[in-house]
Amino acid sequence: MKEASTMTNEELIRQLLLNLGEDPNREGLLKTPERVAKSFAFLTKGYQEDPNDVVGEAVFTEECNHMVIVRDIEVYSLCEHHMLPFYGRCHIGYIPRGHVYGVSKLARLVDCFARRLQIQERLTRQIAQFVKEKIDAEGVGVVMECRHMCMMMRGVEKQNSSMTTSSMLGSFLRSAATRNEFLQLIDRKMI
Repeated sequence: MKEASTMTNEELIRQLLLNLGEDPNREGLLKTPERVAKSFAFLTKGYQEDPNDVVGEAVFTEECNHMVIVRDIEVYSLCEHHMLPFYGRCHIGYIPRGHVYGVSKLARLVDCFARRLQIQERLTRQIAQFVKEKIDAEGVGVVMECRHMCMMMRGVEKQNSSMTTSSMLGSFLRSAATRNEFLQLIDRKMI
């Protein structure tokens, strides 16, 4: 057998099936190594993406100083501890200083950071820091609510548990009024 470092992902999955006591040659598993390798390539494609390229030219000059919020962005990631999915919603708010994002780019940015082995705390912080730094925003708030399969289907097996994380930067951190406005607006159902 080859050393793990020289094996392809398909070969590693085939070996994993053998280690689990399965027969990778049985009909239902014949293409499993290929499918799993493709699945992991997709689920971790964020390693091959630069968030600056993801945003690209979709930063626009706009003289506004009011809060901009994109709510309910779906999040799908893999926890780095068990490589099991966690999923939920991300809410991003920012106060621009002369530049705004194309709205779809914030969702793409979430995917860029989420498509890596992650922990929710880091993911929330990475999104907030990038949003703030790229356009020198006055302030940024990111709140993420997720369910973690590592808690739901193994370990403590708490199917109704969820985790909420937040990262507040700039005026969202310094001003309770700004932070509270953001938190109230993401909590309301307006559409």
